[in-house]
Amino acid sequence: MDINAFIARFDAGLKDIENGSPAVARQRYDQLCQTFAPPNPSGMTITDETWKSVALRHFIPASAQSGQVLYIHGGGFTLGSIDSHHGVAASLAEQLKRHVISISYCLAPEASYRNMLEECLKVAKATKPIAVVGDSAGGRIAIDLAPLLHRSLLHRSLLVGLIYPPVGKLNQQTLGADAPLLSRHDVLSLIPYCPWIGNHVDTFPPEMQIEVLSVEHDPLTAPLEKAIASWRDSGMQVGYRCAKNMVHAALHAHADLPEMQSAWQDFCQALNKRLTQNSSYW
Repeated sequence: MDINAFIARFDAGLKDIENGSPAVARQRYDQLCQTFAPPNPSGMTITDETWKSVALRHFIPASAQSGQVLYIHGGGFTLGSIDSHHGVAASLAEQLKRHVISISYCLAPEASYRNMLEECLKVAKATKPIAVVGDSAGGRIAIDLAPLLHRSLLHRSLLVGLIYPPVGKLNQQTLGADAPLLSRHDVLSLIPYCPWIGNHVDTFPPEMQIEVLSVEHDPLTAPLEKAIASWRDSGMQVGYRCAKNMVHAALHAHADLPEMQSAWQDFCQALNKRLTQNSSYW
């Protein structure tokens, strides 16, 4: 598949979601994303659990190393689940050779952003992950979750993985150009669901470790790169790679898009290297 074929297919699926009820839109979004998911990795154990009314999916690769990773899906705070991002979570577990826990957190408009964050925090405290990886809207949650975990949890070596998240003060001046599958208007329409992204400057404890994956054609990439420069200036260890020619949501088709697959593997290898280096902390 080339990127234009992916854009056409995904865009057609998004148009089919428009104007539906939240329940119908979420079901169609799950089905759309699943059409791009590769087969489950060989030998991986996948089980579902409901923990205090929260749906979790566990991905445990064969010969898994110690330590659990919490994965937080994207979907603009209104869509997404353990089903829509099954392929991404399974690939993450296979690449890291670690137990990955994917969470179906509560969604807007029924739930507030604070509800989403609190639900993810409760799961994180119960599972004690060594890393938190967030995709798009899930990346925003991971950014806000990490300092809370750093203060309340556990260890100083928590690793954060961010995949094209909304960061910083997002407005007409800070966003990059419109791109396929995600426009500037799309991004700004998220502010009612997550007021943080309209006026918030993201800061982390200097010892926090972060790996970031972005795509070339995405209005979120410009503010993300500005934030990364600021984080590095504050002394943080931040790894970064940008998938050339790719667009927001392309991670769903990482198995069929060579540029996305290469950047994804580099991102996962960087996470794994840090986890290996941090192993003495946990």
